Amino acid sequence: MRLFHAVTALAATSALALTLTACGNGSGNDASGDQSSTPASSTSATAAGGAPAENAGGTKDAGSSTGGGGTGTSTSTGSTGGTGSSGGIGASRCHTAGLGFSFGSGDGKVSSSDDQQQLAVVLKNKTSAACTIQGFPGVDLKSSGGSWSLTRSGATPKKVTLAAGSSTTFTITFLPWNQGSGTEFKATSVVVTPPNETTSTTLAWPGGSVLLQDGATHPGTYTGPVGG
Repeated sequence: MRLFHAVTALAATSALALTLTACGNGSGNDASGDQSSTPASSTSATAAGGAPAENAGGTKDAGSSTGGGGTGTSTSTGSTGGTGSSGGIGASRCHTAGLGFSFGSGDGKVSSSDDQQQLAVVLKNKTSAACTIQGFPGVDLKSSGGSWSLTRSGATPKKVTLAAGSSTTFTITFLPWNQGSGTEFKATSVVVTPPNETTSTTLAWPGGSVLLQDGATHPGTYTGPVGG
């Protein structure tokens, strides 16, 4: 009987030891499982594009800076466009009110070529902006007895751009009157109307009497184009 109880006690002791060992191993496994399941993102969040969350603000600021650069480029383009519409490319036509009128040498000097003489008329841009002018001016010689509208030469007009303060000219070619040569036209003034304008300017005529040929097919007195 004593042997039976001893064996029984030994078996019970071994079973208890095995049970305690098993419980200790299970508790360790649970701790390892909890530790490994904790996500890395819980301590270090990730921003879009892979940048850490603490750098996301810097990335956004960099984007804003780039956007600002884009805005600057747009402003520059607009300035250029504005510059393409006010720098001369789209210059408006020269108007009578913005032009100054004088003779070539400033004193009405006339140059001679054979029997004909020439008088240069200067047109000066008095405005602060460039303007363009093209064509033949209207030229009327005036006397105490009437008016004579001069014909045009056969030259081809060209477009002239006048910067602020710059000048161009056109030439009046005329045939002076000589005793016994025909009808005398005692010119006292010349009325000039710029191309495509209706307002005129009157200058004192410095050339003396002109041979009247207002009905001639090819008169010796005529006007040339501006810039010609």
